[in-house]
Amino acid sequence: QTTPDQPLDIAGIGIGPFNLSLAALAHGIPGLRTACYDQNHTFRWHAGLLIDGTTLQVPFLADLVTLADPTSPWSFLNYLKSRERLYPFYFAERFHIQRAEYDAYCRWVSQSLPGLHFGHQIDAIRWNPERNLFEIDFTQLDTDGEAEALGRTYTRNLVLGVGTAPYVPDPLRPLVDAPAVPVIHSADYLDHRERILAAEHITVIGSGQSGAEVFLDLLRNRPAGREKLHWLARTPAFAPMEYSKLGLEQFTPDYTRYFHALPEAVRNQLLPQQWQLHKGIAAETLADIHEELYRRSLHGGWPDTVLTPGVFVRTAGRVGTTRVELHLEHAQQGTRSRVTTDAVILATGYRERPVDTLLAALDPYIRRDHSERPRIDENHRLVLDPLVRGAIHVQNAERHTHGVGTPDLGLAAWRSATILNAITEKAAYPLPERTAFTTFGLEPRPQSRPRATTSEDRRTIPRQLPVH
Repeated sequence: QTTPDQPLDIAGIGIGPFNLSLAALAHGIPGLRTACYDQNHTFRWHAGLLIDGTTLQVPFLADLVTLADPTSPWSFLNYLKSRERLYPFYFAERFHIQRAEYDAYCRWVSQSLPGLHFGHQIDAIRWNPERNLFEIDFTQLDTDGEAEALGRTYTRNLVLGVGTAPYVPDPLRPLVDAPAVPVIHSADYLDHRERILAAEHITVIGSGQSGAEVFLDLLRNRPAGREKLHWLARTPAFAPMEYSKLGLEQFTPDYTRYFHALPEAVRNQLLPQQWQLHKGIAAETLADIHEELYRRSLHGGWPDTVLTPGVFVRTAGRVGTTRVELHLEHAQQGTRSRVTTDAVILATGYRERPVDTLLAALDPYIRRDHSERPRIDENHRLVLDPLVRGAIHVQNAERHTHGVGTPDLGLAAWRSATILNAITEKAAYPLPERTAFTTFGLEPRPQSRPRATTSEDRRTIPRQLPVH
């Protein structure tokens, strides 16, 4: 319980991996009053994509705390120890753990860490200038999602970690809710998997890791010679994710600071060019797909699959009551075609959840850039009117200011520590000054004013050598 006289120091809105990281690290700071709220009744992390055998694309060290505090009791290794699985993990020699194991680890933290309030829907957030506090109105929900009680809490600072939402392209949006034809986002894949596998023809749209994993799972579970699978993508190729050692340094705090210091127009231009850093496919997954296709061709013939990059869906419509027709266009050829299918999985990614509704009462205080996006400082803090004495930090809502590493799990602990250091105004978690071998950009140096050339200067200038 909080009162205006005893407010929270930090209120986290949303309990995904990023605010769970913040809460775990905040738990290690004596005297810091922290609480997090989420309308879900339990922790869920991409439950529809926990396909058997799929792994994280970051090492296990990218847990909630280790890269900021390896001694934290909320580390992945301590989770294994608490489950008496440390020796099996040691002998397994796994650097990249399965997604299901990461989900189980986060649920262990969420069930053990104090100050987490599930089943709480945030209704409004206001700034009270008389008390210099944020007021948060919430509705406590029962297990059926019905309102059970109303409440209010007070806090000096906010951290928004409301996550992202599945993105459905406009041409396919009217079809998603059609009951007769399964057109679903990959985020809900496992919930509909049996129904999709029963369809005669299946189309997967999207060239990222999710699309590749869904296609591979479908391929492995379709009869040889009767796969009837289409895989379509806008990208010019089913391209591997950038995973070279120096390439990965673009997911370091060093690069994040460099990106944040760039002019807004340069950042806007740079982001689309970096798609292969986060929208590519793991080389191992591409190899597994090729191996499965190759295995099905050993006795002659080709598997009944079509893999076509470089195309986008112009429009889509129903054919009868049980089929969908996709109207395609090839970006390079300029040609058009149609595909009729019985099920569609949209591996079309995610978009940041807008916080404008949640922060409607605070809108007059929020400073925005030329594209009307919130301005966010180096410490992941919204730039507000000076009249607001409290701070609002964001997690995974600052890609336009902090770059492609924003949604990356490997930067979770560092960002949480950065936010906590800013709020406490001390180095609660000392962070490294340098994290990459790469030097991003040139260090600006003051330029001296050119002076006039004298006859003495001209005598000392060496004669230019001839060019051969």
